[in-house]
Amino acid sequence: MTSPTERKPRVQRFRFPVLLAATAVLLVAARGLDALVAGVPVLRLLAGTGAAAGAVFAYTRVVRWAENRDEVTELAAAGRWGGLSRGALVGAGAFVATMLLAFVFTDADVSGGSFWACLGVAGSMASVAVTEELLFRGVVHRILEQRAGSVLAIVVSSLLFGLTHLINGHATLWGTLAIAVEGGTMLAVAYTATRSLWLPIGLHFAWNFLQGGVFGTAVSGAESEPGLLRTVLSGPDALTGGSFGPEAGLFALLCCGVVSALLLRRAKLIPRR
Repeated sequence: MTSPTERKPRVQRFRFPVLLAATAVLLVAARGLDALVAGVPVLRLLAGTGAAAGAVFAYTRVVRWAENRDEVTELAAAGRWGGLSRGALVGAGAFVATMLLAFVFTDADVSGGSFWACLGVAGSMASVAVTEELLFRGVVHRILEQRAGSVLAIVVSSLLFGLTHLINGHATLWGTLAIAVEGGTMLAVAYTATRSLWLPIGLHFAWNFLQGGVFGTAVSGAESEPGLLRTVLSGPDALTGGSFGPEAGLFALLCCGVVSALLLRRAKLIPRR
């Protein structure tokens, strides 16, 4: 039988490409499944939550094998619901603050949407939040942090996170950079502060769900779809985000920047006075 010490050199050599490929496959599979059931909200809800749970299970199994670990501490069951709920409260609060600023300083046309569409978006955003956090924070950020430190891990994982949104239909270079600075940094620091994926998953889900599922605005340059409401912001693109959605606006940068600064202090990357 091969001992753990004999396995370690091989595992350490290949763990990053193996985990990167595995989590990329999970992300693509979840997106494909969502596209298949996009027209049926109830199926979209079930498929999305199922894909999210399946992705967590698959990540846990692959990480245990590739890194020869008994415990996957970044997905520890003990802190699951607390991390998810705290993240959801922070993410929802940050996006509500973003929209309140937009309502005050721009013109907003708000009309009724669809409760069922809102449920479908919830499933979609659950799978997006889980698979993206497993890839960008669970693999890219975590392993890079072990090798090069927290600051470089935050910068690199945030930039990669932002650049992947260039494939969205209404993507712009400014929008993807804004995503990297506000969303990527906020989520990366949430992981750094807790060494857990539950907080960034909850934060990511709530931000996206409020954006698309409740307010019905475009999410990260993707085509907007009806949510509980339909919100159209009119005004300078620098404030509204234009066709990319509110994430490309200055209000999102401000609100996410405040959250990131507070999390940075918790992570002790910003000293307390």
